[in-house]
Amino acid sequence: MIAIVCPGQGSQTPGFLTPWLEMPGLREQLTQLSDAVGIDLVAHGTTSDEETIRDTAVAQPLIVAAGLLTAAAVATQSPPDVLAGHSVGEITAAAISGALTEADAVGFVATRAKGMAAASAITPTGMSAVLGGDSDDVVSALEALGLTPANMNGAGQIVAAGTLEQLADLAAAPPARARVIPLKVAGAFHTDHMAPAVEPLTAFAARITASSARIPVLSNRDGAQLTDGPEILQRLVAQVTSPVRWDLCMQAMQEAGVTGLIELAPAGTLVGLAKRGLKGVEALAVKTPDDLDAAARMLRDHTSSATEGGIE
Repeated sequence: MIAIVCPGQGSQTPGFLTPWLEMPGLREQLTQLSDAVGIDLVAHGTTSDEETIRDTAVAQPLIVAAGLLTAAAVATQSPPDVLAGHSVGEITAAAISGALTEADAVGFVATRAKGMAAASAITPTGMSAVLGGDSDDVVSALEALGLTPANMNGAGQIVAAGTLEQLADLAAAPPARARVIPLKVAGAFHTDHMAPAVEPLTAFAARITASSARIPVLSNRDGAQLTDGPEILQRLVAQVTSPVRWDLCMQAMQEAGVTGLIELAPAGTLVGLAKRGLKGVEALAVKTPDDLDAAARMLRDHTSSATEGGIE
């Protein structure tokens, strides 16, 4: 059984889409997505610098577009058994599943990104990864500082979100046996700081129609396996101010019997978590087209539909 997973904000690096746009049709697809959101995603994926693509309004559409491009190149022979995406990557997963059209997915993420960027501008906020330590002790320390455990990523990683002053206090006095690493995001995502972004996103969601997913999507809220399109869409809206429980998504993969995991570009972060939190599961980060042969082999070896008549 195989899962395809889609990364979240902070995974992008300058020029990461350059080799992908050499493949037939992908530059044209990205140009169409650029036109749909009014952002030059071709430039941002190839020539824009790190500071430019760190901007929330740029980063989120870029990451979703990258996932859609690489998904088309990866899953050419057989679909995965289950999909999941971390934070904004859950929108990518919803589109790959068929719950959202590509056009609706990029429109949704553009609205989300603009709303979250505007919310971030109200108060200087950010996020930091806390690695190691006892999870209960880490959560208690964060709450004592007024921070939110915004991402429970499993594998000994919790992401704290809050004001820059609160994050500075955390860095100055980290929890026992833990270290703190600031993340390259410009806001306290998945907290009440993002509340102003909910209204415009709710309004956009009301204008689109979600379909039943052809491939189940694991929810960031609790790891639940979803196929109901309207519920997937409703949870995507609520996710903006709710913690991401990637630990529960990985637990759901383990309980479902996932034996292989492929992460779409810009890949690496979720494979790193899987190697620590999903022992025994083969994991592949698809970073460039050079990784496509390995992805095709994994789909042949691990997809249940290839051997058991599973999800089509």
